Amino acid sequence: MMILNPRHKRLAVVLAGVIMLISVRAQATGGSIEFYKQNPAYWQYKGKPVLLIGGSVDDNLFQIPNLKEHLDLLKSVGGNYVRNTMSARDEGNVWQFEKVNGKYDLNQWNDEYWRRFENFLKLTNQRDIIIQIEVWATFDYYRDIWAVNPFNPKNNINYTAEQTGLPEQVKTHPTRTENNFFWSVPAERNQKTVLKYQRRFVDKLLSYSLKYPNVLYCMDNETSVTPEWGKYWSGYIKAKAKEAGVKIQTTEMWDKWDLAHKQHNPTFDHPETYSFVDISQNNHQKGQTHWDNAQRQRARIAGKVRPLNNVKIYGADTGKYGNDRDGAERLWRNILGGLASARFHRPDSGLGLGDKAQANIRSMRMITDRMNVFTCTPGNSLLSDREDNEAYCFANPGTEYAVYFPNGGEVTLDISAMNKPATVRWLDIMKSKWSGRKRIKGKSKITLRCPSQGYWAVLVR
Repeated sequence: MMILNPRHKRLAVVLAGVIMLISVRAQATGGSIEFYKQNPAYWQYKGKPVLLIGGSVDDNLFQIPNLKEHLDLLKSVGGNYVRNTMSARDEGNVWQFEKVNGKYDLNQWNDEYWRRFENFLKLTNQRDIIIQIEVWATFDYYRDIWAVNPFNPKNNINYTAEQTGLPEQVKTHPTRTENNFFWSVPAERNQKTVLKYQRRFVDKLLSYSLKYPNVLYCMDNETSVTPEWGKYWSGYIKAKAKEAGVKIQTTEMWDKWDLAHKQHNPTFDHPETYSFVDISQNNHQKGQTHWDNAQRQRARIAGKVRPLNNVKIYGADTGKYGNDRDGAERLWRNILGGLASARFHRPDSGLGLGDKAQANIRSMRMITDRMNVFTCTPGNSLLSDREDNEAYCFANPGTEYAVYFPNGGEVTLDISAMNKPATVRWLDIMKSKWSGRKRIKGKSKITLRCPSQGYWAVLVR
């Protein structure tokens, strides 16, 4: 190890401060991820509106090998959005704390964990890929993973079960909420010993992430614990960001699949706590119900419009939450439904960044890049002769219309607001291939008939 003399140490500290200052100034001048000023249902990055679309092989992406190649693949098909849980539960992962004589010391960091995290931040930032971080990886704190987690009192030298009330075993699913780890905050048990080390972890995370403009913050993954937990950490993280001169965006992800369940109220009804809403659990729903539920939530926040994100889209033949078709359909219904983001969940519960995911991401970008999606809204009222889940419309009437067909079909589209000839062009989604253009004059309604069964989209302008 190279040993720095005092002068070099001072220089290193100064340089680190300069780098942080440059990053903070860049964010303060409109470079960071924030609401799109002209339409806060969407995001803005580096001063321009951005539609977030993605997929990836894992949830804790900073821990995977070949990270650079994976991000390059995502970028090559038009993706710009990933999820990152701060998890260490998979083979080959490392924990954030250093082990000393067989037990973790929560006062000592594992440099490799943080090196991986910083590398991830750098690589995504270089590629203009937006990260949605989940600070507390819920499933790391239950069952077999809690048994090896550094925060478990039996695994560290810093506190005992008797001192903290933390269990050494949690054999139940997170929905049972039987780990007191999530009740440490002042509004609940105010367990100061545990909270000290929780804050220390979050402070360390922020010491890296606040330098970067491409980060969104979600408190948990599929949580069922007290709302006071997420509220505390959202406030804590926003306060730390404010001290650093950075404005950030936060949310929480609840477990319930029904977005109307009261569990979701803290995110939908309290924008002072959570600036945006993640509705990933709606992606357990199928077909027309999936669309209708999301549209009800868009209406719910109409008085305080903000982005609705989908950092997880379930559905793969290999998983339990729908098949490949469900996963692909959910992506398209989310984006044409006016939602701010959509990302395929990792295998085996989602399509990840496999071949089918790549085709759908590529085709989604092909059609949305030819539109001004930020002026469009869901337009199913413009469709007639339509069956449930047959077709979905996204439009700026009089200017442009996109219609998605999950499996072929034929509908009628009202284009009476157009005062010029319309151009119709079909996109074969799985081949990512456009057909030739067809011009239509003098019609207020047109019939859209898919060239064949399968996944199709059509652009009318």
